[in-house]
Amino acid sequence: MSQLSHIDKNGKMKMVDISAKKETLRTAVAQGEILLNAEIIDKISASSIGKGDVIAAARIAGITAAKRTWELIPLCHQARLTSVDIDFNILKKENKIIVAATAKGFDRTGFEMEALTAVSVSLLIIYDMCKALSRDMKITDIKLIKKAGGRSDYSRQEIY
Repeated sequence: MSQLSHIDKNGKMKMVDISAKKETLRTAVAQGEILLNAEIIDKISASSIGKGDVIAAARIAGITAAKRTWELIPLCHQARLTSVDIDFNILKKENKIIVAATAKGFDRTGFEMEALTAVSVSLLIIYDMCKALSRDMKITDIKLIKKAGGRSDYSRQEIY
């Protein structure tokens, strides 16, 4: 009926059976950004947001979210992460922060959802910790940049 892997022949939702897949080292990189104003960018850069170190909180929350992705996404497998790295690029001239997350491990399924979840939650933490200063922030451009190690590798031609 459908070629979507999460739909069975009767059109019902199902979890993909990965038992026949080979365990390999798999990596996924995702990215997103938050648009802020100059005051917030300066305060984050100076670690002077009243709630604490925004970048440290966003990093820890993103890592935690990646580890719990299977609990948030109903048909997502419980992947065995071996590493989650989250980088923050503060672009003062553009009043934005770019967040990039890399998730990897040895498993039978990829880590795209873990990397995307890490980025999303990291961005939400930045928003939450800065909302007292402005609610005009905008989270945008969350996307998969790269995945490797599975049956079909993928890479955007963008620099993050």
